[in-house]
Amino acid sequence: MTSVYDFAARSITGEEIALSRWRGQALLIVNVASQCGFTSQYEGLELLQKTYGPRGFAVLGFPCNQFGAQEPGDESQIAQFCEVRFGVSFPMFAKVEVNGEGAHPLFKHLKAAKTGVFGTEGIKWNFTKFLVDRAGEVAGRYASTTTPAALAPEIERLLAAPAP
Repeated sequence: MTSVYDFAARSITGEEIALSRWRGQALLIVNVASQCGFTSQYEGLELLQKTYGPRGFAVLGFPCNQFGAQEPGDESQIAQFCEVRFGVSFPMFAKVEVNGEGAHPLFKHLKAAKTGVFGTEGIKWNFTKFLVDRAGEVAGRYASTTTPAALAPEIERLLAAPAP
């Protein structure tokens, strides 16, 4: 069975990274944007990283420009924005598409594993969140309006489970 650990993605600095690097950890995979009404969620995502990272958790940020062209910059501009404005320390990846024929294979997998409202697969907006358990299985899908802080109980539950 395919898990998120079977995928790789290009980091924001251009390095190809296998997600198996985080095998045994719980993950929160988020499509992000710098000019979105939800951009302030970077602060909450960073707090989750700082709070739960030492316990085997990581936030993975994937910039996407498919929603209202709200991520127009290149990777270096995005990285600088995230560092300067929000002090982001969690891994950031190169811009990806999350919907359509050009969707990154990881996002195709995430969407198929946990559909949205009424069984739809398409991601509706920036800051859609996918929570992944320690076995690499998609444990939950959350809308843009779900704040990072609201995920704390689910993250605690996943971290309490033994690593596979």
